[in-house]
Amino acid sequence: MSVWKQLAVSLVVLVAAAAAWVKFFPGSDRVLASWGIEWAAASTPKNEATGATRREDGGKGGGQPMSVVAQAATTGTINDRLQAIGTGRANATVTVTPYTSGRLTEFLVNSGVRVQAGQVIAKLDSETEEIALERAKLARDDASAKVERMRALSKSNAVTTVQLTEAELDFRNAELAVHDAQVALDRRSVVSPISGVVGILPIEAGNYVTSQSAVATVDDRSSILVDFWVPERFAAAVKVGAEIAATPLANPKDSFSGKVSAIDNRIDEKSRTLWVQARIANPADSLRAGMSFQVTMRFEGETYPAVSPLAVMWGTDGAFIWTVADGKIKRVPVRVIQRNTELVLVDAPLAAGDMVVTEGVQSVREGSEVRIAGERQPRPTDVSGS
Repeated sequence: MSVWKQLAVSLVVLVAAAAAWVKFFPGSDRVLASWGIEWAAASTPKNEATGATRREDGGKGGGQPMSVVAQAATTGTINDRLQAIGTGRANATVTVTPYTSGRLTEFLVNSGVRVQAGQVIAKLDSETEEIALERAKLARDDASAKVERMRALSKSNAVTTVQLTEAELDFRNAELAVHDAQVALDRRSVVSPISGVVGILPIEAGNYVTSQSAVATVDDRSSILVDFWVPERFAAAVKVGAEIAATPLANPKDSFSGKVSAIDNRIDEKSRTLWVQARIANPADSLRAGMSFQVTMRFEGETYPAVSPLAVMWGTDGAFIWTVADGKIKRVPVRVIQRNTELVLVDAPLAAGDMVVTEGVQSVREGSEVRIAGERQPRPTDVSGS
């Protein structure tokens, strides 16, 4: 294709694009007028109902006001509900280990049974400790008898006061030796430090264990602690004692109420979330540690005007909407707060019930007269007769 043909085609495309822009772009006539081109008004579309040219004044020259579709503004609330996934754990969990090393001789409990704090759950071999306790008791009895003899002889001045004092000191040391041997024997028994339910026993009787060996795990499931993380924007709204609702993901038909029991003292830098802990009562023992929950919390939230997504327009200076008051159009700048499928929450001087244009927004102008489609118009008064 020759150069002049390419130039002609390009010129035709540019002219078509300019004509489309003048015809369909809202406010194109004002833009052209600012450039000194006044003939743009001639391309303004005709009013379909009357065939007259639609003016900026909404037809004050005799034409009918343009018809638009409008909806009343409502209100919407954001940040009034929080949903998060949390993980449950027992109110208290203890991994029970022996005090000393030795061979595990027997278990006194089975997996799944409930034990009380201080209850013996297993025993280690204790023959050496039993012998040491008996030897300490014999020494204590001998020291006690010696003290009694010394006291009887002291009445006849057969022994000195120093000898009696030494005998009493030996007796007290013998009592301490008995107590020491008793403690060593007691520590051959593995006891549960808390009340709860015994988990699966990881070892069998007959195994050699040390002070690092896990003999059993005990969970206190009287209540369940749910750990969950909330977004940073809710950090100031979450308070200790606030009500929560927790629904197990494995059984959505059940819902449990609880309260926030603890809040972490800092925001996680990586996830920008706050660690929160809630406590749920578990009287029926139906909840287990490790279960996942959907946690719901409700707050007062922030209320904003809400309009239809069709009402929000965009200009060079940002978003705006058209409102109708006393039959005239007004342009109201807005700041979009949140966009949903049915409503858009905006920050604007707008009250609930204000009529907002949703259809016909491309053709209205500031201050022009319009009528809302479907709204009953007053009939003109006949003053020719009577």
